[in-house]
Amino acid sequence: MSDEMATAVGVSFRYLGRQYLFDTAGHDLHVNDRVVVETSRGVEIGIVRTPPRQTEPDPNGPALKPILRVATAQDLEREEDNRRRAEAALRTAAERIRHFGLPMKPLSAEYAFDGSQVTIYFVAETRVDFRELVRDLVGQLRCRVQLYQVGARDQCRMLGGIGSCGREFCCRSFLTEFAPVSMRMAKDQSLFLNPVKFSGACGKLMCCLRYEHDVYVQSRSQSPYVGDHVMTPKGPGRITAVWVVRDQVSVVLDGSSAELVMPRSDVTLQLSPEPSPSGSI
Repeated sequence: MSDEMATAVGVSFRYLGRQYLFDTAGHDLHVNDRVVVETSRGVEIGIVRTPPRQTEPDPNGPALKPILRVATAQDLEREEDNRRRAEAALRTAAERIRHFGLPMKPLSAEYAFDGSQVTIYFVAETRVDFRELVRDLVGQLRCRVQLYQVGARDQCRMLGGIGSCGREFCCRSFLTEFAPVSMRMAKDQSLFLNPVKFSGACGKLMCCLRYEHDVYVQSRSQSPYVGDHVMTPKGPGRITAVWVVRDQVSVVLDGSSAELVMPRSDVTLQLSPEPSPSGSI
């Protein structure tokens, strides 16, 4: 393996799919250029997502595969023909699934660049024995057929839509990978622990819960907790709420029922008074 630096670009093969590095092989490439490359699945056409940059070779990994060529008009015409065939294959798959009465829903289909294989993506609540369906589809489509079951998140990415925020789904507009999201993140952000309130269209916890989680955790480490006794410019009191984004707290003053909202910097944590020993005055 050569120790020389390589000039590489990031290439993806599906809408906002994961990026893979390829050697530019001397081609003058720019973001959004269409390129033809050799992959483990054969020759494919992809799109350049990151500009060329110098990359150190991985001594423990394989050498970067080269860009074969910038996509020609003939390549793009073949890709469009594959897209039309994929739409027809998806309709055929839906009809044959109904014929066999299988509990699965086809989502999308894509042909290999050379047209030798079609991959059909579907969702199902359980594992499905689709061996007979595959044999039937091979006869219908006259090529190799691969069925691939995806989860709810991938379903939303493929179909697209508008989230509760009024914007296009994050997974459809810019996310390239799904990071894990937990209920702990919702709790750290003081959200009501009702998953329906912060679940996406996929039924999973919204990806955006992760975006600001680190900020909440850092801010929480510097903030008093609900129930803490604090000293304020208006006297001692007890924390009833912490507003991380606004950097404010709510305080009920001792001997009062009024709740005051003030900057977090205006309160100082006080030790809770210890109870007097039994029998003391």
